[in-house]
Amino acid sequence: MKSFQNKSFRTLLLVILAAFAITMAPSVYGDLSKDSTYETLKLFSEVLEEIEKNYVESIDSSELIEKAIHGMINELDPHSAFLPPEAFKGLQEDTRGEFGGIGIVISKENGLLTVISPMEGTPAYRAGVQANDVIIKVDDQPTKDMMLWEAVKLMRGEPGTSVTITVRREDAEMPLVFELEREIIPLESVRYATPKKGYGYLWITNFREKTTEEAKNAIAALQADSEEPLRGLILDLRDNPGGLLTQAISVSDLFLEKGEIVSIRGRDDEEMEIYQAEKGDEQYDFPIVILINSGSASAAEIVAGALKDNKRALVIGTTSFGKGSVQTVRPLRNGYALKFTIAKYYTPNGKSIQAEGIHPDLVVQRRLLDESEGGLDARRMREVDLENHLQGMDEEASPDSADGAEDGKRPDEGKSKEKKQDEFEKLMRLRDVVYDHDDRDPEVLLLDSQINRAYEILRGHDLFRTAGSR
Repeated sequence: MKSFQNKSFRTLLLVILAAFAITMAPSVYGDLSKDSTYETLKLFSEVLEEIEKNYVESIDSSELIEKAIHGMINELDPHSAFLPPEAFKGLQEDTRGEFGGIGIVISKENGLLTVISPMEGTPAYRAGVQANDVIIKVDDQPTKDMMLWEAVKLMRGEPGTSVTITVRREDAEMPLVFELEREIIPLESVRYATPKKGYGYLWITNFREKTTEEAKNAIAALQADSEEPLRGLILDLRDNPGGLLTQAISVSDLFLEKGEIVSIRGRDDEEMEIYQAEKGDEQYDFPIVILINSGSASAAEIVAGALKDNKRALVIGTTSFGKGSVQTVRPLRNGYALKFTIAKYYTPNGKSIQAEGIHPDLVVQRRLLDESEGGLDARRMREVDLENHLQGMDEEASPDSADGAEDGKRPDEGKSKEKKQDEFEKLMRLRDVVYDHDDRDPEVLLLDSQINRAYEILRGHDLFRTAGSR
């Protein structure tokens, strides 16, 4: 039977596992004190030894312990994970450089591998993969009981190679099969356009190492395009899954000269870390409207909450995802790492984002202006839908009327499947105008009702300001 060559490493893993078992499983072990750690360690060791000696098949001890650690961490919350070397390497690639893949953000919803959003301009996006698609197979491998990192590893690969994903979609009678060719997925996180002269559109897709620098360059370009000081900025954080906390803070700081940006509180509320805005070299005094939806999570919610609570921006759209927990990644020996939740985010007004999300100042459903009424966000997954999610402060309270829906009905209820799909496809591709390969007039962005409403608010503000100065 294969066993650990490094006995001390095995002992260390047993100690870690036993310590977590005491903390996380009082129903099994009772009210155990620190003095009983040794007894609990003996119990685990006895179980492992019994399986090694008498189980019907030969067991790899190291694999068995690794699976036990995976199971333990997976019981904590949806964002904690024990990362093997290849998974840890993939996590590092997510925030720097480029990688070959198909361009989707995925998560686990009730044990199902679920698409949060496709990344605009990527193979998955062009092929028509949609939010809330459930991936049931990658190539010929079923995803049931597959770790998140394992699925990511299967979908990534050398550019030019192919991967096939099979998805189950709510409105489709049969599973849909997408054969996708992997491409380099650039980690550029900021794009911009000028839909109307004097008014800028800044789209942040995620928060990576150079996001703040890219945002500053984009604003400079917008100001140059307008040939005059910007009269207003539309900051689009829709479908932004988050990223680096440091970048969320520095992006917020671009638009704030003073005030709290975010606070982080751990198990003990007294152990609180507060991040404050500082006056910088850039003086951005133009009004801002922020767009959010249920795909706006984590770092995106920090920025929206900071600018909203400091009265620096008006937030419109629909309630954000509600991922208000802080994860840290601790490297372990042999290339392994532990990603686990250590705290929660709080907005400047002291409100927890966790499972609650950021509520917009003005609820605006997303639709095409030349189509009949209907929104898309009601069918999007949020943090509160994730199994084992951390409880929010006010989670027992009823949500804000299902993000604008009346009597519990979805805004798009009653539409034909074909019409809803056609609208979804058109909306998803409106933002293509910010890419170099799309030669449409940037004004096409105003066909998106949420962008259009943001522009109308900024335009109205400018008219009132001008009228007041006469």
